Amino acid sequence: MPLWLDLLVRVVAVLIGFLVLPLVVGQAEHKVMAHMQGRLGPMYAGGFHGWAQLVADGVKFVQKEDITPRDADRAVFRLAPMVALFPYLVVILVIPLGPGGLVAQSLDVGLFFVLAVLGIGVVAVLMAAWASANKYSLLGGLRGAAQLLGYELPLVLSAASIAMAAGTLSLPGIVEAWNPWWLLWQAPAALVFFISGLAEIRRPPFDMPIADSELVFGYMTEYTGLRFAFFLLAEYVGIVVIAALTTVLFLGGWHGPASDHLGWLWTLLKIFAVAFVIIWLRVTYPRMREDQLQRLCWLILVPVSLAQLVLTAAVKVAL
Repeated sequence: MPLWLDLLVRVVAVLIGFLVLPLVVGQAEHKVMAHMQGRLGPMYAGGFHGWAQLVADGVKFVQKEDITPRDADRAVFRLAPMVALFPYLVVILVIPLGPGGLVAQSLDVGLFFVLAVLGIGVVAVLMAAWASANKYSLLGGLRGAAQLLGYELPLVLSAASIAMAAGTLSLPGIVEAWNPWWLLWQAPAALVFFISGLAEIRRPPFDMPIADSELVFGYMTEYTGLRFAFFLLAEYVGIVVIAALTTVLFLGGWHGPASDHLGWLWTLLKIFAVAFVIIWLRVTYPRMREDQLQRLCWLILVPVSLAQLVLTAAVKVAL
């Protein structure tokens, strides 16, 4: 296959995944929340099981007026939703879907690259908060910055533990080195990574930056129409990315029966299983207070991730 055609196929495949998987997760969230909360509305749009609910939401956002506040920094205000989406698109490029090079771009330092790019998310939050010229937005942005910067540490430490265990920073290499007994040995790191990932994408119960009961809608208060929809899309893409990274790093990625031929299917099934847990947590647990959120990070997750890192180093030296 010519180089240009191979590149085109990989880019198109990533774009399709980037656009389709978050919509599937969004549709699943509508249905799961409707069942858990006994909500009837999402079950009627379009007829059978409310299949058109997500379509109706999309049409609603398209029809809404696109408003930019008079005192806003217009360029930054309009650019922020794009910056919120960009890191996740780049991360999907290096996440392996299956064996045999089934990845858009394999990097020897793929894990380092992913963690570095995910840190850009705080920039989008601060851009939206500052450019909105709204005090509630600014408060939400400051909360978001404190949350994202804090939870970045346990996220990186827990990922470093699995990289040390595998002896590589390559994401496909980590999956190939994975063993089932790691489900027990690396379980604390997996739990810390998953919780920190939830905080990084600001999903409940870690949604203090957009606490509607306190800040209207935080850093997204002034956004309407498609720009608001892009922030929601970034949230759903974030769910896919965190679920995919949890799968690749801690759940064995494509490992499963007939993985040589069905590895991609096992990866997708694990991703959607983790995404279901993320949706379930939103419905189950109330929002944390700011002091509880920071206490969980610094007094629980950071010490646990450090202890796990020391344990991994000791086991690697012993073996």
